[in-house]
Amino acid sequence: MQVLWFIPTHGDGRYLGTGIGGRSTDLSYLKQIAQAVDRLGFTGALLPTGRSCEDAWIVASTLVSHTQQMRFLVAIRPGLVSPGVAARMAATFDRLSGGRLLINVVTGGDPVELAGDGLHLSHDDRYKLTDEFLSAWRAIASGEDANLKGDYLDIRGGKLLFPPVQKPYPPLWFGGSSPIAQEIAAKHVDVYLTWGEPPQQVAQKIASVRRLAQAEGRNLRFGIRLHIIVRETESEAWDAANQLIRYVDEDAIATAQKAYSRMDSEGQKRMSQLHNGSREALEISPNLWAGVGLVRGGAGTALVGDPDTVAARMLEYTDLGIDTFILSGYPHLEEAYQVAELLFPRLPLDNLPTTQQQVMFSPFGEIMANDNFPKQQSRRPTTVD
Repeated sequence: MQVLWFIPTHGDGRYLGTGIGGRSTDLSYLKQIAQAVDRLGFTGALLPTGRSCEDAWIVASTLVSHTQQMRFLVAIRPGLVSPGVAARMAATFDRLSGGRLLINVVTGGDPVELAGDGLHLSHDDRYKLTDEFLSAWRAIASGEDANLKGDYLDIRGGKLLFPPVQKPYPPLWFGGSSPIAQEIAAKHVDVYLTWGEPPQQVAQKIASVRRLAQAEGRNLRFGIRLHIIVRETESEAWDAANQLIRYVDEDAIATAQKAYSRMDSEGQKRMSQLHNGSREALEISPNLWAGVGLVRGGAGTALVGDPDTVAARMLEYTDLGIDTFILSGYPHLEEAYQVAELLFPRLPLDNLPTTQQQVMFSPFGEIMANDNFPKQQSRRPTTVD
């Protein structure tokens, strides 16, 4: 199992739908999160894309020199950048980072935002463009001379002079729930991503994409994007979930859902249908909570519970074929530590850091009676019914 975290370049805080407890995601704060990811055992982190965020490539390029091993999952946007330019960007970042780049292919699902960037294509046409884009990008990034005359792109002698470190190119990650998106994934990408739907829905999606990939003679890996709220006890976790939306009122929900309804993203529609804009019955599957999606687009569900329960729910997804989890929690700095401390010891991770035994003073003030250290436990005891 691999676990990635999230770099919140659109802002961070303790609560959703309010400025109360909000934080400025300046360079200092982003460095803290990245360095936590780097040392706690996460494989890497996803950087968001879109006009509500800082530019993902600039942020990743800034943070790479402040980290040592974490990988950066950064978006390329077919239609907003050419295949050749995107291949050069990826190869340069991959070389200068020592092979720490992962590519997130984002076709986009908000026609209003895309129009602001000059892209005026329908949903299916955007995916057809993505098909042509990835055909050209993969050839160029692999060191081939690319020539492609399509309905959207006309590439003549596309070439990359300075190759990436990873061969044949940095891995391609991609999420899309519509039939045409699944076809594109099966044809081109390495990791297919889904948002955190209930296990039964995820199983159906994986089965569909796997069949399509097998028809292409390819095997894909599968990942899932979720929020997470893990605490020492079940009741503490659910209290934290309710606190996260304590300032979310009906007006905020209505405003957010109106914005999401204009989108032609099948994944966003599926997320919205999990709660239908209502606070009622937000636990849509055992320990899977849809409260985040009331006011947040994209990934809108969270696993909520004590460490053993959350680990068990994650392993249920791995039984379906998921081997990679992209997690996040508010605020992202503190929650990265919560997840690493409480959850990681219960997961089959292969990249946990090895550190020398340290003398820890700060959590305890004066050492007990000045010469006795508190005992440390490898894992906290929990009880599960």
